[in-house]
Amino acid sequence: MTHPSKILDIVALGEAMVEFNQRPASIADEAPLYLQGFGGDTSNAAIAAARAGARVAYLTRLGLDRWGDRLMDLWQRENVATNTVLRDSQASTGMYFVSHDAQGHHFSYARAGSAASRMQAQDLAYWAEPIAHSQWLHLSGISLAISASACDTAFAAMAHARSNGTRVAFDSNLRLLLWPLARAQACIRQGVSLCDLYLPSLEDMTSLTGLTQAQDIIAWSHAQGAAQVVLKLGADGSLASDGQSQRQVPGHAVQAVDATGAGDCFAGNLLARLSAGDDLWTATAYANAAAALSVQGYGAVAPLPRREAVLKVLNAPSKGTAA
Repeated sequence: MTHPSKILDIVALGEAMVEFNQRPASIADEAPLYLQGFGGDTSNAAIAAARAGARVAYLTRLGLDRWGDRLMDLWQRENVATNTVLRDSQASTGMYFVSHDAQGHHFSYARAGSAASRMQAQDLAYWAEPIAHSQWLHLSGISLAISASACDTAFAAMAHARSNGTRVAFDSNLRLLLWPLARAQACIRQGVSLCDLYLPSLEDMTSLTGLTQAQDIIAWSHAQGAAQVVLKLGADGSLASDGQSQRQVPGHAVQAVDATGAGDCFAGNLLARLSAGDDLWTATAYANAAAALSVQGYGAVAPLPRREAVLKVLNAPSKGTAA
C-alpha cells in the first residue's frame, strides 16, 4: 500500500541532453545523417516510467537556451513534471552524438560545463519536498560522473530520500569517457551502499570489479548494501535477487536496430511497475518486455513503449532478450 504522502511514484535526478543519432547512409560513401532527438539516461527512464503510467518528476538543471526550452516541452508532452527543473543562464544544455557500427553503438559528448554539471547540494532546497513525497528516487553512475558537485548533490539526494522513506534506485551506467576508472569504482560503490535497488549490467560490473559471473556480481552488490539487485544480461534477460532468493527472468528475441536507451527503458518500466505494487519478479518481466520493444527503433526516446504494447508482448509466447 502506498503511503498517502507519496504523491509521486518516481523522481529522477541527472542530466538530460539533446541527442543526434546516426542513421544509415543511403549511399555507401555518403556522409551519415543524424536524427535529432533527446536523451540522458535518467530523463529517458523518467519518460519510460511516465509512458508506463507512473507519476514522475525530473530533477535537473538546464541551460536557459533553445534546447532547454525544447526539453521542457518534451517532458510536458510526456507527463513528466517540470516544476523541479532549474534553469541556468550561465551554462548551456548538453548534447551528444550516437554512431553505430558492427560493434554496437558509441557515444560522443559535448557536455563539458553544461548546466546539469553545475548542480550543487544547495539545489536540494528546491528538490527536498518532491524527493520526500515520492516512492522512488532514481539516479545513475552518469549522475555522479558529470562533475564533483553533481556527485555530491546525488549523494545528498540519496541520503535525504532514505531519511524520508523514499526508496533509492541506482543504475551503474558506466561511461569511462566521463571519469577515470578508479573514481568510478569508488563513487559507484558508494552509490550502491546508499541504494535500495541496484540495476547494473554485466559489462559494467566486469569493468568495475573484474567479476564475470552473474552470481558473484549479485553477491558483491548485496555485500555493498543493496537490498535488491537486478542484473541486466542482454540476450539472456535479467537475474533478479531480493537478498533471499534469485530468479532468472527471460526476455524476448527481437531484431535490435539501436540499443541506445534500452537500459533506461528497463529502469523506468521496472520502477513504474514496482510503484504500482508488482513484486520484483513480475516487474522485471515487464521491464524485459519493454526494453525488447525499445531496441527496435532509433533514438533514446521515440521507441520507448507504452503500456498497451508491453502487455501485448507479455501476453504472447516468447523466449530469448534485450534488456
